[in-house]
Amino acid sequence: MNIYFSGIGGVGIGPLAEIAHDAGYSVQGSDATEGLLTRELRGRGMNITIGQDGDFLLACHQATPIDWFVHTAALPVDHPELLLAKKLGIKTAKRDELLAHIIKEKNLKLIAIAGTHGKTTTTGMMIWTMQQLGIPVSYSVGTTLSFGPSGKFDPQSHYFIYECDEFDRNFLHFFPHLSLITSVDYDHPDTYSTEADYLAAFHQFLTQSDMAILWKHDSDIIDTPAEYGWILGDDEVMDISLPGAHNRRNATLVAKAIEYLELGSPDKALSSLQSFPGTDRRFERLDDNLYSDYGHHPVEIAATLQLAGELSENVVLVYQPHQNVRQHEIREQYTDQFELAETIYWLPTYLSREDPDLPILTPYELTQSITNRRAVYSANLDNDLWQAIQIARQQGKLVLGMGAGSIDSWLRQRLND
Repeated sequence: MNIYFSGIGGVGIGPLAEIAHDAGYSVQGSDATEGLLTRELRGRGMNITIGQDGDFLLACHQATPIDWFVHTAALPVDHPELLLAKKLGIKTAKRDELLAHIIKEKNLKLIAIAGTHGKTTTTGMMIWTMQQLGIPVSYSVGTTLSFGPSGKFDPQSHYFIYECDEFDRNFLHFFPHLSLITSVDYDHPDTYSTEADYLAAFHQFLTQSDMAILWKHDSDIIDTPAEYGWILGDDEVMDISLPGAHNRRNATLVAKAIEYLELGSPDKALSSLQSFPGTDRRFERLDDNLYSDYGHHPVEIAATLQLAGELSENVVLVYQPHQNVRQHEIREQYTDQFELAETIYWLPTYLSREDPDLPILTPYELTQSITNRRAVYSANLDNDLWQAIQIARQQGKLVLGMGAGSIDSWLRQRLND
């Protein structure tokens, strides 16, 4: 099969390209800009171009007819490559449709990690644990890993581990052998217009799974049918020396999964998890007293600050809200989640996939209900903020950059300047 990936340098498409390549398919693709992943994929022998005007797609198709044109949900309907693919009669699909096809064709058992928060880290934990137990595994995770590529197909594997995202109802393409549900809180209002719609999607996902492991609180709000769930109580969090209460809960899900799949004992799983190195942008240490985290939902903020509080009594938060449309949905939820931060630098909202009719909420408007509002300072990604970060680090304080937008790349660039 000959596959063309549009946006091949993205965190969702790139790992899928690696999987397809490893599984023996012919892979080529394009991206708007050069990046770490495009260079990595090109180094593995994939034919990749920078620029998406359609010329490269046409040349590839004329050389060897393309069977699938795969793209992200974010690709605009008038994108030159998408329009050309349809004109040429090439099958077009989003990434999850192709991945579901590969899993079925290769006869793999899907272990899906779903949930509002903690999917990436838990997926990384599951991959790491199975590797440490010597179990061949194929997988896809939405970040870079220090212990392997973001996507991998192992011809010896019987299992495929996947970070199964609910955005755009992607996870409903799959019928897992086992699902782990990390947490459930209303999110993605651009996909789910109401909380009831969001919860109904999770309920449907569970009924598509042979078995699911989840916490009782989440099971209750998505009305888990008894035959589909192994329900865990809060008193079942296992004793493991990982920082962060949410990490210990997610590690428990992984250990229970190993037990359910009869791949080893929970004790062996926990022993492996003790040395879990983490995943990029999930409380990732960038330098002394400087961390980066992808969190951008009130529940994630509270959990990550709780983790930071286990490491330092003096936490400085640099927070970049993500998507103005999302802020209109969650602005009233910003309350006591920030109390473990002694100083909060609040950045303008990072804009992406926006409704042009919605007014952009200011930092002042978003922080009205925060209980420690006196700790909040409006800031921008500029020299003054970097100076404040450096002073805090020199004083021995833990500085945490948080958000799904440009905050992470800005911190890394500043460190390299």
